[in-house]
Amino acid sequence: MFYVLVLLVGITAGLRAATPLAAVSIGAYLGWINLSGTWAAFAGNIIVAIILGVLAIVELVTDQLPTTPSRKVPQQFSARVISGAVCGMVLGLPSGNWIAGLVIGAIGAVIGTLGGAEARKGLATAFGRDLPAALIEDVVTIVVAFWAVHSIAG
Repeated sequence: MFYVLVLLVGITAGLRAATPLAAVSIGAYLGWINLSGTWAAFAGNIIVAIILGVLAIVELVTDQLPTTPSRKVPQQFSARVISGAVCGMVLGLPSGNWIAGLVIGAIGAVIGTLGGAEARKGLATAFGRDLPAALIEDVVTIVVAFWAVHSIAG
């Protein structure tokens, strides 16, 4: 189950790069993930959780702007893959599965980036505009990221 949950977190990184980072940090702060004694223990600090939470909110807002570049341009794509890899790695630290977490998180981010772009395009076409599709994508990203992070601990 760990691998499926990490894949889901990676997929959310493909949808929004900052949200899963915030979910992991907030999860660590809330005690869902025990990162004490690891190099990533700082992620559970309230200041880090707040900063990543604010960055996630900023990303949710800027994603709605017409000037925001495609998630498939190299800078956006690589940021999402790095986010998925980092999240997967950190989630795997407590169980010693950090290498598998890194790889699966990165794979999930690729799936989320490419699949998310197609899903959003399809939803935008169905709605006749992008905003409802983007908002649905935001909600899915937030719910799945936090659910998966919480479930890994459970």
